[in-house]
This record gives sequence, C-alpha cells and structure tokens, in this order.
Amino acid sequence: MAPRSKLQLLAFASGDFAFNLYWQSIMLFLLFYYTDALQLPIGVAATTYLVASVWDGIANFVAGVLVDRRRSSLRYGFLLVAGAVPLGFTFVLTYFPPAVTGAWAIASVLAAHLLFRTAYAGVNVPYLAMTARISADPGDRAFVAGARMLFGTAAAVTVALCTVPVGHWLTGSTAAQAYFGAAVLFAVTGSLILVLVGFCYREAVQPNAPLPVNLKSALLSLVRNRAFVTLNAAMMAMIVAITVLNKATLYYFKYVLSDPAGGQLALASMAIVSGISVPLWMLLGRFAGLRALWLIAAGLSVAGLLLFMALGFDQPASMQAFLVGMQVASIGLNFVFWAMLPNTIEYGERATGLHVEGTVFGLAALLQRIAIGIATAVLGWGFDRAGYVANARQSAATLAGMRATVAVVPLLFLLLSCVAMLANPLGRRHPRAAAP
Repeated sequence: MAPRSKLQLLAFASGDFAFNLYWQSIMLFLLFYYTDALQLPIGVAATTYLVASVWDGIANFVAGVLVDRRRSSLRYGFLLVAGAVPLGFTFVLTYFPPAVTGAWAIASVLAAHLLFRTAYAGVNVPYLAMTARISADPGDRAFVAGARMLFGTAAAVTVALCTVPVGHWLTGSTAAQAYFGAAVLFAVTGSLILVLVGFCYREAVQPNAPLPVNLKSALLSLVRNRAFVTLNAAMMAMIVAITVLNKATLYYFKYVLSDPAGGQLALASMAIVSGISVPLWMLLGRFAGLRALWLIAAGLSVAGLLLFMALGFDQPASMQAFLVGMQVASIGLNFVFWAMLPNTIEYGERATGLHVEGTVFGLAALLQRIAIGIATAVLGWGFDRAGYVANARQSAATLAGMRATVAVVPLLFLLLSCVAMLANPLGRRHPRAAAP
C-alpha cells in the first residue's frame, strides 16, 4: 500500500478531539459536578468514580480481547460509525441531573456513569487498535501520537473554557443544568466527528502472525513482554500522580485560594500550553530517545512539586504558573507512553512469536482506568478525612490536609514511574529495540 500522507494521518488523529471532549469532561469536571453541583459527599462521589473507573478498565479489557479474537473480520471504521451516537447519548446521561434524592440519586448517577464507560470502551478500544494499523512506520506512529495529543489538547481547551459559561448560556439555569447543556453540545460534536473518521478510515497494516489460541496465551505473552509490563507500570504511577493534581485544581482554587474562576482559567491555560509543548516534546524525542524523554519529563515534574512544597504558591497567578509547568511535563510523559505502546506489540511478537494487538490496548486501558480510579479515591478520601465540606468555608486544618494531598501523592508516584521506566528495554538505541 502507498505511504500514508500527513493529511491522512491527521484525519485519523482527529478522532481524538471527539474522544477528548468526553474524556476531558469526565476527568476535569465530573467529580466536581458530583460534589459541588449535585451536593454528593466527596467520599461517596469519589467511591462511585472509583467503581466506574474499575468497570471502565474491565470493559476496555474485554473490548480489547474481542478485537484480538475478531480482528480478521472486524470493520474498524464501521465500529466507529455505529458506536458514535450511542456513545454521545450515554455521555449526556452522565450529566443528566437525577430526579430523585438520597441513595437513589447516587444509584442513578452511578448507573449513568457505568453506561457511558461501557460505550466509551466499545468505541475507543477499536480506535486505539487502529493506531497500530494506520501505518507500519514508527515515525508515522509517533506523528499520529503527537497529532492525537494536539487534537486532545484542543478538546481540553474547549471543555475547560466552554463547559460552565456555554452551559449557562444554553440553559440559563442552575449549575447542574449548565453542565447538562454543555454535555449535549459536546455529544453532538463528538458524534459527528467519529462518524466522519469511521467513514474515511483505511487500513495500511494487516498482521500476519498467528493469533493466541486463548485469552491465557494472550495474557502470558504480555506478561513475558518486558517492554509492555514496565511501560504500563510507569504509566500507572504517572496517571495517579497527574490525576490527583488535575482533579484537585478546581477544589484548590475555590477553597484554598478563594478564586473559583481562576481554577477554570488554570485548566484552560494548562490545555493551551499542551498544544505548544507537544511538538517540542516530539522534536526532543527524536534526539533524546523516548525512554530518556520520560526521565526528563518526570524529573521536571518532581522538581516542580518540590518547589510547590517549599514555596506554597498561595496566590492564584503563582499557582496557575506552577500548574502550567506541571502540565508541560505531563504532556511529555503522555507522549512517550502513546508513542511507545504500539512498539511493544512488535517487541512482544519477536519475544513470544504471538501478535497481541487489541489485548495490548485493552489491558493498557484497564490499568489506566484503575490508576485513575485509585487517584480519584485517594484525592476524595484524603479531602474527606481532612474535613472537606462542599460549598462551605474550610478550616485551616482542612486546607493543610488538601495541600498535603496535592503535593505528596504526586511526588511519590512520579518517582515510582522513573524506577519502572529505567527497566524498560525500549528507547535505549531505537524505539523498536531488539527483543532478547
């Protein structure tokens, strides 16, 4: 097949704008929506988020296994087209204010969240598997990874800047209704984009290696794939660190700095700087190598957290600058993960003789979701133990506990990510290092 043009690769990568309209909203606003719009206790809200994240991981893993089992007959483009509207509908349900109260309200938001996570897995995992088929060239794959992050960044800016003001403009109602109005807008936009990506998708790679005979063989092949194991261990530690920091932003600005609008501006600024930093990390990666790039980005993050612990950053402007710097470093970490993950497929195939494709992305998604759930639970339970009460003035002890959670947890997990990455065999000389 003829080499893919950059325009074709960009068209495919645009699907990440749609997925990130959903994903960034869930990551940045859903917990805050639960606690400060629906008035759910933060410990309960964090627990429901943990349950949904773990279920999301299981659903992603099952979807990945099914992709591997049916990869010769699956029509990936058709899956995107068929799943686009149901995915958007379940996203709207996630922000639909419950008509009941008490335990039934908690059950209804959890059920809607679980439906969305199931639909997201059913559409997103095939899209991720498509990144290994869009081109066989590692340079193209790195380009797609960077382009996807640029589209994801654009979606994050859209979500951060538009969720509250546009939601209020559309509904002219309460905070809960504003979130719902924004969700409808994002769902319509995301559905249209995914339909177009599905219609335009064409495969460039058809795997020839034999399929694992069963799930046990697939999992054992991944256990023996040192590149996959160490990369995902580093990813999980990084995700916990970054998620705690990002999810704490709205709370920190509202209750510690008494500047709620500053929190939304911080999220938007973090997203905007992501778009600038992605090509810089891509360029640096060509010279430093992907594994070294991870250590550089993690080292910068650790330095930033140590500075935060020393100086406190008790003004909105200084806190925003700190978060922007941390976002630049986290973009480098995410770029390395997504650029290296497709290469672990070939590494594992040379090491085990089995080509495990969908299971790679499904298991990676499972581990990612577990890490997000752990981070959300740690944040929510930590704030709850500190005495956090939504929409109330927090005590000095509560504020100190919130600061400690924001600083210490990310620092420890970033250090763990460096330990895992040092054991990764990829990136020493070439992104596709030879298997032992």
